[in-house]
Amino acid sequence: MGGVLSHKEARAFYDRFGAKQDLQSFYEDPAVERLIAHADFANASAVVELGCGTGRHAERLLRAVLPASATYAGFDASETMVALAQNRLGPYSNRARVYLTDGSLKLPMADRSCDRFLSTYVLDLLSEEDIRTVLGEARRVLAPGGRLCLVSLTFGETPVSRLLCRVWMGLHSVRPQLVGGCRPLHLQPFLKASWELIHHEVVCTLGVCSEALVASPLESSMR
Repeated sequence: MGGVLSHKEARAFYDRFGAKQDLQSFYEDPAVERLIAHADFANASAVVELGCGTGRHAERLLRAVLPASATYAGFDASETMVALAQNRLGPYSNRARVYLTDGSLKLPMADRSCDRFLSTYVLDLLSEEDIRTVLGEARRVLAPGGRLCLVSLTFGETPVSRLLCRVWMGLHSVRPQLVGGCRPLHLQPFLKASWELIHHEVVCTLGVCSEALVASPLESSMR
């Protein structure tokens, strides 16, 4: 497998990619909808999203799913994405904020300060070490009973999706930028003994498979 993009390379790619990211909605939205169905956002009070992109999923949550009192904080390393998200979430500026990061995966948030940690199509960009860092941050900022809400590209489960996956992996091995730096992952092994799995599902759309996962931090891992 080819190496993952550096934080600088990923930022540069998504600064250029910009609003074209929403063209991926054909396979992203079905998986995110399944995530929303099992993450109990209707009872959330504070949502944090790592890698908010254009703000499309946040806008959906704020408009139609979250309670009117719930707050949202989105973080992204791309100036272009932050500008797009801030514009899209303008109608919710009284309770939603979007922040530009320097690429660090450490969040400027207090311990146990949110009850939903959301990240969609971000971990499949990261190295295994960085994925563990993100999950450590999620465990730190989630309050007891909070939920980790993840969607990632994953491996194919049908003949067509397995063929597409092989092509995708081949492109990634040659030049990760050809596929936006993303590659298929299995998320569950990263949870190990620190998380209680609530829901896990693979959603395939036109041969592209995504893994939707909801988990809660075990109390022993939060001490």
